[in-house]
Amino acid sequence: MSSIKLESIIEKMKLENLTPELDISKIKITQPDINRPALQLAGYFEHFEATRLQVVGFVEYSYMEGLPEERQREIYTKFISNEIPAIVFCRELKPDRLFMETAVANKVPILMTKKSTSAFMAEIIRWLNVKLAPCISVHGVLVDVYGEGVLITGESGIGKSEAALELIKRGHRLVTDDAVEIRKVSDDTLVGSAPDITKHFIELRGIGIVDVKTLFGVSSVKDTQNIDLVIRLEDWDKEKEYDRLGLEEEYTEYLGNKVVCHNIPIRPGRNLAIICESAAINHRQKKMGYNAAQELYRRVQESLARKRDEDD
Repeated sequence: MSSIKLESIIEKMKLENLTPELDISKIKITQPDINRPALQLAGYFEHFEATRLQVVGFVEYSYMEGLPEERQREIYTKFISNEIPAIVFCRELKPDRLFMETAVANKVPILMTKKSTSAFMAEIIRWLNVKLAPCISVHGVLVDVYGEGVLITGESGIGKSEAALELIKRGHRLVTDDAVEIRKVSDDTLVGSAPDITKHFIELRGIGIVDVKTLFGVSSVKDTQNIDLVIRLEDWDKEKEYDRLGLEEEYTEYLGNKVVCHNIPIRPGRNLAIICESAAINHRQKKMGYNAAQELYRRVQESLARKRDEDD
């Protein structure tokens, strides 16, 4: 199961730790959902997801402040005694002394942010969804071409890295070479990134390792990119029929998500970078509502219809 350290969340979200005496080094978050404990503070604990990060906003804070001390003691103990990873107070709201004492006694960290509750929730859910998304690693090269994430796959030595290098020289951006970590952020979105150890490096047979960021500058690299299109390179087979119109899309699947896939045959003299650029632009055009293959088909049909009318 994927997890992320609470320390990483504190650093990313710029949270203030109100309980520095507690050891948080081993606390991990395992799911991207969060919980606002309004019902729990009112005494309803059925279906309570205690393993989620708990977020307290102005409404919950006001309710807590209005409770009699005896009721506070009872409800705080019942709430915080669950295995809660951490509690975040938004809008710089600081919990009362009794809440802090109960939290420290149960070793539950109390954190604080200046952000409004809705803004903080939206930001952390989006970030956790990416960090905790299902992840696989595939062999290939991921490049940002005109804003489209193009994943180039194929057998070792077929020319993926060389194509990526040419694309970089033409002004496009490298995300990762050789190993692509793919995360399923939603049912529609796959995000690709590089393993930390190989980030911004390209391996070229006969030359070795090339540091793209150093050679071409920071504008030539990117940390993450949605995967919009897959280009599968393969050796030219004269016996095989290749799609020459593109009327029907072909797809490949990663983590249950379908991605448009083009099989590109390789022969000496074919410029892979231009082919990848053209595929990316064509895919983008289709998303904008224009399909060149369908336009050609429409013209052919109109031409045939005119000929039939003339013959009649």
